Amino acid sequence: MLGALKYFRLVRNKLCCVSFVFLFIACGSDRDINKDHLVFRYNEHKNIGSLDPAFSKDNADNWANHQLFNGLVQMDDKLNVKPCIAKNWTITDSATTYTFNLRNNVFFHKHKLFGTDSTRTANASDFVYSFNRLKDKALASPGSWVLNKVDHFSAINDSTFQIKLTQPFPAFLGLLTMKYCSVVPKEIVEHYGNDFRSHPIGTGPFKFKRWEENIKLVFRRNNNYFEVDKDGNSLPYLEAIAITFLPDKQSEFLQFAQGNIDFVSGLDASYKDEILTSDGKLKSLYIKDVDMIRGPYLNTEYLAFYMETKVSEIQALKLRKAINLGFDRNKMITYLRNGIGVPANGGFIPKGLPGFDNSIGYTYQPELAKQLVSEFKSETGIENPEITLTTTSNYLSFCEFIQRELQKTGLNVNVDVIPASSLKDGKANGQLDFFRASWVADYPDAENYLSLYYSKNFAPKGPNYTHYNNNEFDSIYEAAFLETDSDKRTQLYTKMDSIIMASAPIVPMFYDEVVRFTRKSVKGLGINATNLLELKAVRKTNY
Repeated sequence: MLGALKYFRLVRNKLCCVSFVFLFIACGSDRDINKDHLVFRYNEHKNIGSLDPAFSKDNADNWANHQLFNGLVQMDDKLNVKPCIAKNWTITDSATTYTFNLRNNVFFHKHKLFGTDSTRTANASDFVYSFNRLKDKALASPGSWVLNKVDHFSAINDSTFQIKLTQPFPAFLGLLTMKYCSVVPKEIVEHYGNDFRSHPIGTGPFKFKRWEENIKLVFRRNNNYFEVDKDGNSLPYLEAIAITFLPDKQSEFLQFAQGNIDFVSGLDASYKDEILTSDGKLKSLYIKDVDMIRGPYLNTEYLAFYMETKVSEIQALKLRKAINLGFDRNKMITYLRNGIGVPANGGFIPKGLPGFDNSIGYTYQPELAKQLVSEFKSETGIENPEITLTTTSNYLSFCEFIQRELQKTGLNVNVDVIPASSLKDGKANGQLDFFRASWVADYPDAENYLSLYYSKNFAPKGPNYTHYNNNEFDSIYEAAFLETDSDKRTQLYTKMDSIIMASAPIVPMFYDEVVRFTRKSVKGLGINATNLLELKAVRKTNY
């Protein structure tokens, strides 16, 4: 393994231009934001697609748009739905009517189109416009599905916004925390049209300053922001956010190690052994200057069987259980992820969500796995059972680890590596018998995970890629929509998850974790299971 000094020398030449970009941000034309302790700097590996929240479809877009826009409600780091522009709300009519009472001190970012005062308050009519825009087929927002269960919505008056659902949906408030549901001003959107993506005006803690695509993006503090901290001090604390676009994760890590950016998210193979020990601790070289925070991430990494296949090995419950029992998840996490992640000994619901139960899944039992494979051979007359596992190159090491482990049980596994686009199409259209997959929550409710096993959601029209079909599961799934008691609904979620694991249409590998590395000067950067970047309460200090 390269030492830090040698590692830096190997890549520093190609980063000269990047260093110049950071210098330009700090000291160039934006001379009024050149105080380092007031600027939070981070990097994105891909260009941000849009600063229009209606198109905020991935982490890169969400992180940027979260600084610029607000919705009716927001989520805290413990996944609790909290007030935002709506100061409170009531739920009536058997949990189908949501009535939101709005704050009267929420202002849009200043713009000359607002007239004399250069701003105005956000009101209920703005939410009517924003939601109608989200539903507009001509706009083709990838987030239009969020309103699928909405019958209609209306502005009762300037400060009261009401939504009526077609049926009860306990996770609805969680859906409203998504950036798709942010409020936007009609006059600004209609003035810019499609160019609103690069001329965003919202109500968020920061306002748009400059965007040079693939080079840098700068936000400035919104001095009219409505939220305050527990002591009554105005948020945000920072003066600016500066984002660069280095596509190479190794180069990004070097910039972080040199102190040129404040934050790195995730653990990439290019630097994981440089910064972490095999058991997931910071190496001594970084302890003085770097903090690491980690916590559950609503992402389950798993292998899936196509349940309508004609392959005998996959149709056999004993072999599906043998695969679940036949590899050591703890060893896999230790050696392939430096201890980052939680071995998936529970069900499909990940750790961090109500409904998770670590006792309903499978643990490493190699002798039992061998016995099940042996019983399959005797019962079917198939002497050399064999299956093909399809994956992408990013997860080849995991699949090869499982391949080697399962060979010890008497089951031969062929690993087929294909492009990510081919894997996506293949699993959606039932062309892959056994494949690697992952599911990151669209919204923080276990129903989002369990919907993958509801028989009416068969892919390609829905997310049930396994084509799993179980009448008992379907009945409980439908009952959970009508259950308003959160504790009872959680029990139903766990019951459904246990039914899935007993049928074994999947092989959970691990529940992912959010891991963040920050400079010691960064204070107040929390962590949450949706991996949302919350910067309004972040400070930078001299440590």
